[in-house]
Formats: sequence, structure tokens, C-alpha cells
Amino acid sequence: MYLFHGSYLEVARPRVDVSARLLDFGSGFYTTTDYEQARRFTERFPRRSKDRIINTYDFHEEPAKEALSIKTFTSADIRWLEYVVANRLGTAQKNDFDLVVGPVANDRVYDVVEAFELGDYTQDEAIRRLLAFKLTDQVVFKTDKSLDYLAFLSSESV
Repeated sequence: MYLFHGSYLEVARPRVDVSARLLDFGSGFYTTTDYEQARRFTERFPRRSKDRIINTYDFHEEPAKEALSIKTFTSADIRWLEYVVANRLGTAQKNDFDLVVGPVANDRVYDVVEAFELGDYTQDEAIRRLLAFKLTDQVVFKTDKSLDYLAFLSSESV
């Protein structure tokens, strides 16, 4: 399976990012199967660089399934919502997942997540609104072990 990572530089040797930023699935190296999503992500770095780079990887999925602890969310359901909210609030419990796969909370989705966090939407209302969105995916490598199944192929300026 091919995965893409949007950045302002070539990332031939990915690392698990343990940043202070509160992201959907916590710390990790974020990728997607959606080239356009990766391209849009490159637009987030105008202060760092004008360069926009899409890195392409080959993910050795079958061997990874046998060797890694993988958490998969097949849709933006209540489990996904609770997991994203906990990560974005910084209250998520430490887990032992090597890899987390599921829908990405883009800006429109984040508005729903934020309204749920603030108590403006019930769980049912938030899920109803989330199901209306066509969500792309994210594949997050959370451990060095998981990165062993990711092979850098190329990078290109966009």
C-alpha cells in the first residue's frame, strides 16, 4: 500500500514525532492513502518554508498486521470521537498501539468535535453530523517498531 506524507522537506527517514501539539491520534508520524490530502497538508507550513514536498512510501501492510498492535477506526463513530477528543485535549491514556488507522478530523470535522467538547452537541448529534462528511484517512506510525514496515520511495515538489 502506498502512503503519502505532506511536508516542506523530504522525509526519507521518518521519525515518530513526540510533539506538544495535540493531534487526532496523538504523537506519531502521520501519513495518508490520499495524495490530495497530503498535498493540502503541505500548505500548512508557509512560515517555515515555501517548499511543498510530498513524500511517498510503501507500507508493508500484511507483515505489519502480524507483528504490530494496530488500532483501526473504520468510521467516525463514538469510539473514534472519544479517542480524537481525548488526544486533542491531552487527556488520552497512554496506549500500546504501534499504529492507528482511521478517519482524519479535517477543519470542518474539527468544528463538530469542538462543539462536542464544549457540550454544544450530544454524542448522537455529533455522530450524526460526522457521518455526513466524506472523510479521508490517516495512518499514524506511533512507534519506531512500526516504522520498520514503511519504506521511503520518493519525494516530489508540488
